[in-house]
Amino acid sequence: MKRKDFIRSAGMLTASVLLSPVNGMGLQTTNIRVGLIGVNGMGWANLNAILKVPGVQCTALCDVDENVLNNRVAELKKQNITVKAYIDYKELLRASDVDVVIIATPDHWHCLQMVDAVAAGKDVYVEKPIGNSIRECDIMVAAANKYKRVVQVGQWQRSQQHFRDAMAFVHSGKLGKIRLVKAWAYQGWMKSIPVQADASVPAGVHYDKWLGPAPKRPFNPNRFHFNFRWYWDYAGGLMTDWGVHMLDYALIGMKVSDPISVMAAGGKFAYPDDAAETPDSLTTVYEFDGFNVQWEQATGIDLGPYRKTHGVAFIGNNGTLVVNREGWEVIPEKGRMDAVSFQASIDNGLEKHMVNFVEAVRQKSSAGLHAPIEAGAHIAVFSQMGNIAYRSKKKLFWDKTNRRFNDRDADSFLTKAYQNGYRLPTI
Repeated sequence: MKRKDFIRSAGMLTASVLLSPVNGMGLQTTNIRVGLIGVNGMGWANLNAILKVPGVQCTALCDVDENVLNNRVAELKKQNITVKAYIDYKELLRASDVDVVIIATPDHWHCLQMVDAVAAGKDVYVEKPIGNSIRECDIMVAAANKYKRVVQVGQWQRSQQHFRDAMAFVHSGKLGKIRLVKAWAYQGWMKSIPVQADASVPAGVHYDKWLGPAPKRPFNPNRFHFNFRWYWDYAGGLMTDWGVHMLDYALIGMKVSDPISVMAAGGKFAYPDDAAETPDSLTTVYEFDGFNVQWEQATGIDLGPYRKTHGVAFIGNNGTLVVNREGWEVIPEKGRMDAVSFQASIDNGLEKHMVNFVEAVRQKSSAGLHAPIEAGAHIAVFSQMGNIAYRSKKKLFWDKTNRRFNDRDADSFLTKAYQNGYRLPTI
């Protein structure tokens, strides 16, 4: 299911609180009270999903746009769910009736809010990519470990069975020697962003709180809500937005972690004069011992490799396995292996991901998490490497021990300078 489909499906919200100690799903129904920070888009979809888990209640919402916040409070009220509304997330974190926090704000806020949440004794579900820089990702892992909180990252594909089945086939060796892994996102519904003039801050929007540690700029509608993804101040474009999903399975399939080198080329080839900063077209190549991983992205068009808008392809000597959110298949080299017909997805990854998270919270253990903080941080760093290679215009070599590149210019992108009186957390 695509991000836009989750957003569309989140219109009706239901909550079920079972009082018996064990329900039919076999889950302990210890009451868990959830506070949501960032109530638009994926935040609302996340809340919709977690409230389907027995014994979970929503007690608080927080957003710096009072227009969206008030609408969400009203929607919950129609479902007989009464919540407290906050503008300042720190006030929500001080609330005694919040056990778990969902963080679904723009990327540049994830690190501060997640660190503050675990320091406040809350367990956390944080959207991907977990950080907006490599240094932020490292800090978030350190914070989760220091405060010993359960932290699940919103990479819900890790909870889908068909991805696991596909990885089992890759690991079986039937594809033969795998020489190349392709991962891609071609997103036709992401159109050009017309240039707009700066404008007055809309009534009800606490713009300074939205900017947070990002550079001070006049309000511009293009940079607000969903389209923040296409500006370096707040995010990393498709490379981090979709790359963390697809490249995650490239690494899982190949059982690897850190690349030898990375290089990238691309630009604003489709819409050179629109308002976005991040590239609409990009090719990134990660070098490993004996094979490469290649990332491709394109906005405004849908015909990606194998006529799929997104996916991962493991290209072996005997055949190619292609997997995406819809399912997986194997395309054989002639005479070398049997085909595997398309195996469709049969489950809801986001809902299963929330069940997995709630179980871990109830058990007070991160051991069974499908997307623990370490995994989310690693793939976010991996995707950031691609953007850094693109922005530095160099082939880079990664020193995983010292957490830096072989190039000073590239290393300047490892950390984002915090502005407006905010400071990068220290753990």
